[in-house]
Amino acid sequence: MELRQIQYFIEVAKREHVSEAAFSLHVAQSAVSRQISNLEVDLGVKLFVRDGRNVKLTHIGRKFLEHMQQAMQVIENAKLEIAESLDPERGTVRIGFPSSLAASTLPTAISAFRELHPDVKFELHQGSYRFLINSVAEGKIDLALIGPVPDGNKSIQGHVLFEEDIVALLPTDHSLADKPSIRLNQLKDDSFVVFPEGFILRDLVVKACEGVGFQPIVSFEGDDIDAIKGLVAAGLGVTLIPEITLIDSLPRKTVKLPISEPTVTRTVGVITPSERDLLPTEKLFYQFIKDYYHTN
Repeated sequence: MELRQIQYFIEVAKREHVSEAAFSLHVAQSAVSRQISNLEVDLGVKLFVRDGRNVKLTHIGRKFLEHMQQAMQVIENAKLEIAESLDPERGTVRIGFPSSLAASTLPTAISAFRELHPDVKFELHQGSYRFLINSVAEGKIDLALIGPVPDGNKSIQGHVLFEEDIVALLPTDHSLADKPSIRLNQLKDDSFVVFPEGFILRDLVVKACEGVGFQPIVSFEGDDIDAIKGLVAAGLGVTLIPEITLIDSLPRKTVKLPISEPTVTRTVGVITPSERDLLPTEKLFYQFIKDYYHTN
């Protein structure tokens, strides 16, 4: 089995068309067909079946594709590691982040880092809490900023960068809007705007409310921080929200209030895979971000 055969196979599988794959690879269609045929002979199985002008993977072909994509990723990682070992200042960091850290935390850290390392490139991937954990564990991204920092997952390791307050966000016409702070149980009769089921910030809100003896009444759900803030601004409910999401963008017709009882917080940190070492450029950024939040 040759590397070229694997590359041709993956391209044909992706495009489901031999001539389109050949065009993309800048080789003759006959060369692609020949290499696929040789590969099938070597393996002793059919990887594709004809479907009109197209080709479709067989059941065993789909399984083979999954393994070959993983193998190619290992090869790419090896090539990257060699290249970055020679010059870690020119590598790429694939970093994930949730919407709650998109407005301030992530841009601030990357901006400060690039002042020192201007040639390092970034691939940014926004996603939910579970998406970020799984993506780091599976090697789809290198590391992720996340809050709260998870524990108990053997595939990743977390480092806490800082702890932040969770505050209440209320419409300006709310009866408590002119108070300097509130007790959480004062919101027990209010309608809440929260993230959908499965989002970690929804779990945080529910757990905090249950801790003072009530189940929050959910009136509306929003898929991201801006949607949550917009629904509160429209007077459709109240919410609990990380204070950092309001630093530069407190919506009109809303007020943020600290929660005096109980104090509600979350950790914010960075997660990395526990089953592989970071590449040199990734290590450079990882060490920088730990030092940055230790001193700022």
